Amino acid sequence: MPESTHLPERTPVAELDARYSDPKATAADWDLAVALLEAAEIFWLSTVRPDGRPHVTPLIAVWLDGGLHFCTGADERKAKNLRDNQEVVLTTGANSLTEGYDLVIEGAAVRVSDETRLRSLAAAYTEKYGADWQFDVRDGTFVGDGGPALVFRVEPRTAFGFGKGDPYAQTRWRFTQFAQ
Repeated sequence: MPESTHLPERTPVAELDARYSDPKATAADWDLAVALLEAAEIFWLSTVRPDGRPHVTPLIAVWLDGGLHFCTGADERKAKNLRDNQEVVLTTGANSLTEGYDLVIEGAAVRVSDETRLRSLAAAYTEKYGADWQFDVRDGTFVGDGGPALVFRVEPRTAFGFGKGDPYAQTRWRFTQFAQ
């Protein structure tokens, strides 16, 4: 059965970590995090190599229907790492100590191969990043100038937000199967 074109988004429980937050801070709303994920151009993907060493690489990604989506060639290090261990961390934010907002998304990278879903994602990439990031969909992959690419979806299991400046704040969002 093909995946639906649109997946429901889960609403997480937000908790402020007072240990790392200004006394006047409050937990950030998940809508803020989604807006920042939709707008971010660069993400950092952390995976684990087969020998246990970490691997981190920058990439582009799109937020669609409650998950971050990225693509990679089947022979690239990140794809090789994901064959053995799908647990990843994606981060994005501002490279400043005193302003901006950083996000950390933890979850499993699950391969997307349904062609209807891939066409929606290909359109989202072009809309966000422009004509240089156009993909055809063929045989369950994106196909572009660099050849075929596997597509992965990371649905957050836990996410962290780090507000910098006034006030400093650390929010943790927990996603549960029962959250609405």
